[in-house]
Amino acid sequence: MRLRASLAVAALLTLTTTVPAAAARSEEPASDRGLFLTVSGSENTWIRGVALSCPPAPDARHPHAATACAVLVAVSGDLDRLPGDPHLCTKEYDPVTVTATGAWDGRPVTWRKTFPSACEADTLTGPVFRF
Repeated sequence: MRLRASLAVAALLTLTTTVPAAAARSEEPASDRGLFLTVSGSENTWIRGVALSCPPAPDARHPHAATACAVLVAVSGDLDRLPGDPHLCTKEYDPVTVTATGAWDGRPVTWRKTFPSACEADTLTGPVFRF
């Protein structure tokens, strides 16, 4: 279990250290709308994470970057106001925690919320945490 956690931390550090280098190579000016998004399972085990810059770069790693950015722009970066994507979920209880850290329009963002299941998280956050 500790090995898995160590590998996850190493992967996270690799992602966070390579994102600025990729941004520096971009011909467009740096965006002040960038978030690092994570989805973690029960007991805060790290599952996955991705960097999201808005507008998204052509080599964006987030699979729904353009849609996620459009949603974030519509709510002025306020993750508590995400419209979600309502759909049915089972009553299974397997909590997940989603986080967003970074900046939006020059304001620092540190956001964290726990949901009863991955399906509930998807229902309430829509494409932003769908990666």
